[in-house]
Amino acid sequence: MLELYTEQIESCVEKEVYNEALEQAKEAYDVLFSRKGKGGNMTGWLDLPVSIPQNLVADCKQVADRWLGTMDVVVVIGIGGSFLGTKCALEACSHSFASVGERHSPHIVFAGYSISEDYMADLLGYLKKKSYGIIVISKSGTTIEPALAFRILRMNMIERFGEEDTRRRIVAVTDQKSGALREICDKYGYDSFPIPSDVGGRYSVLTAVGLLPIAVAGFDIEALLGGARQIRELLLKKDDSNPAIRYAALRNLMYRSGKRIEVFINYHPKLKYFGEWLKQLFAESEGKEHKGLFPATLDFTTDLHSVGQYIQDGERIMFETAILAGSKEVEVLVPKSTDNLDGLDYLAGRSLEDINRMAEKGTREAHVSGGVPNIYIEMEKIDEWNIGQLFYFFEFSCAVSAYMLGVNPFDQPAVEVYKTNLYRLLGRPGY
Repeated sequence: MLELYTEQIESCVEKEVYNEALEQAKEAYDVLFSRKGKGGNMTGWLDLPVSIPQNLVADCKQVADRWLGTMDVVVVIGIGGSFLGTKCALEACSHSFASVGERHSPHIVFAGYSISEDYMADLLGYLKKKSYGIIVISKSGTTIEPALAFRILRMNMIERFGEEDTRRRIVAVTDQKSGALREICDKYGYDSFPIPSDVGGRYSVLTAVGLLPIAVAGFDIEALLGGARQIRELLLKKDDSNPAIRYAALRNLMYRSGKRIEVFINYHPKLKYFGEWLKQLFAESEGKEHKGLFPATLDFTTDLHSVGQYIQDGERIMFETAILAGSKEVEVLVPKSTDNLDGLDYLAGRSLEDINRMAEKGTREAHVSGGVPNIYIEMEKIDEWNIGQLFYFFEFSCAVSAYMLGVNPFDQPAVEVYKTNLYRLLGRPGY
């Protein structure tokens, strides 16, 4: 089970102040579960681990089975919450060199998260001699980045494979009743999965938005949901043992004390994209009404050799939340050298995991002593079960934390400002 360690941040706040924040977090918890707070109609994600229909899981696996051996590549089209959850789950659970090794499942690539012409040209060139499928994810079907990618790739697919063959190569995840993508599916007969109307994009990884592409990539979506289900049982308890309540309380105390940046840290390259998912989750949920912590991500020990100096000795405007994980059963030990010219014989016989843990411990002690408070979250290992726990824990914590700030955790009104300007500049009718 996921564990939250807060001793080194609790020492930075007065006990009475912390207890008061815990009570405020519990009040925010009540607002969340009342489903009557701001955005309360978008809290369907709370129940997903226990309410997801079994036939949806089976249907996701059926698509995976159908495409296995027939598709070399599957392009997942989406932006924001429509691709970040999937991307971080695949990066976490895959072999580090899966993209260059032998594959059992289709190679998953992504499109529709930028408007880069070079990227699309490279993708079309890569797909030229490949048998490929498309999973297009968009509630409306009109968000410009994925809509453009889908149009270009669908036309390419029709030109190469014909209308009839294209029909079996495209699966959409979209609104059940309305929207441009819904109309396209209905008109051309593309298979589709629903996005629940009460679940927003950045909270949607445990719907078909994440489950379908993760299944197609060959990973265990039942384990993903099982991990989320297990942590949900713990988070339903409204008391001081609830790690989400403690985490929300402490990060809000840091904000009130003048900290403006929360730096999410990992010590495993496989968790790099988990930080990207966290950035969207917290930035879009809390960054409103000129409030909210700014989420940043760093990869340690790599970034200790680039921004480590600033963290240790720069402005005291941040705190760290580190995500730690146990290693695989296979150890990599430091061998003994015949000449010890590099001076590393004192490490001979120790595992890289052990050394990595000492690096983490030493870094945490240095940063705390330098005025950078530190929280850390530990999971047993990196796999579907534990990633499912992390997804649900952070979604839950983020919602409670946003309600403590007094903002709506589930909307993103400012995102529409850039879209309006873009549509006007492009000459879209009505803008």
